Amino acid sequence: MRFLTVGGAMIDTIAIIDSDRIERMSMFNAESSFLLLEEGGKTEAQEISTHCGGGAVNAAVAMSRLDQDVATMVKLGRDTRAEALLARLMDEGVSTRWVHRDQHAPTGASVLISSHDRNAAIFTFRGANTLLEPADLQDDAFAVDAVYISSLANKSGECLPTIIASAKDHGAIVAVNPGLRQLSAYGRAFQDCLERIDILSINRTEAGALVPHLVTKAGEGGPGLPLAAGEKLPALAVDGLSGGGFEMSLVGFFRTLTALGPSHVVLTDGGRGAFVATPTEILYCPAAQCPVVGTAGAGDAFASTFTTFITLGCGPEKALRAATLNAASVVGHIDTQNGLLTLDVLEAALADKSKGPAVRRWPL
Repeated sequence: MRFLTVGGAMIDTIAIIDSDRIERMSMFNAESSFLLLEEGGKTEAQEISTHCGGGAVNAAVAMSRLDQDVATMVKLGRDTRAEALLARLMDEGVSTRWVHRDQHAPTGASVLISSHDRNAAIFTFRGANTLLEPADLQDDAFAVDAVYISSLANKSGECLPTIIASAKDHGAIVAVNPGLRQLSAYGRAFQDCLERIDILSINRTEAGALVPHLVTKAGEGGPGLPLAAGEKLPALAVDGLSGGGFEMSLVGFFRTLTALGPSHVVLTDGGRGAFVATPTEILYCPAAQCPVVGTAGAGDAFASTFTTFITLGCGPEKALRAATLNAASVVGHIDTQNGLLTLDVLEAALADKSKGPAVRRWPL
């Protein structure tokens, strides 16, 4: 199969800090915690390393390792960071034919501070990532089986409708993994695109950003999942989703969103697992048990793996299990790509039911 990924390309600098060298403050009435850096102080790091990353690059590498023909459409500067990214893409067998270079803006970069539970705090400089424009969207690039669109910001975010239209003109499956910034800044444009999106992948926070819009369609609340005797539901199925002062049940959220267009809605909840909704059912897979070295890139691995398996004609259960296993492998590494599995390794893991978490399902 042929894939095109569109979105971000970054150079990640990752600092690992021992837990006893940096303070963490956790909130009692929210699921937030903060790393406290002393102003003017110098903190010893366990390790500082540099890696290639970014949503579109991570997805492209994941798909290439799954033996797919993949190209990426990103915008880089003319600097050493760009050269490192191009070299990585070529090493991984990803086509750089549709990579664009900006004459003035530098290539995007991130700094990740990883400590305590290894859920890194991230400082992001988007650089040339924000500068995709209609002239960069060559029509030939979209003559593929599936187009995977990662988070787009600023001027690049304005291109989403054009990207989706070009993909649909070529009969491609459209998979979108938007970021919170994109949903907040371009919410109306994103909502107008929902009817043309086939696979939508979001996390719990991003889902909350969609709640106010969905409430205008279906109202607050909604039914819960049926509970069998002795059965314990996943936390998100019990708590539901909230955003903008509104609340929806998980069933209400999925029913409303799938009715607006997407045939598959992927909703990840970190270490608590992930859900997939189709117009007829909800599937849930708990997170695979693994040592957590770094959480960066797990969402990209999950969404791109799910998209690949659906495009290959697999059912949502196999795609969900594959995405769960690949994301767990990424979590076992500090960076976003070294843990990505090859297709033969992933297929072997899928064949061994004892190694993967079981999928639960309910009618929608």
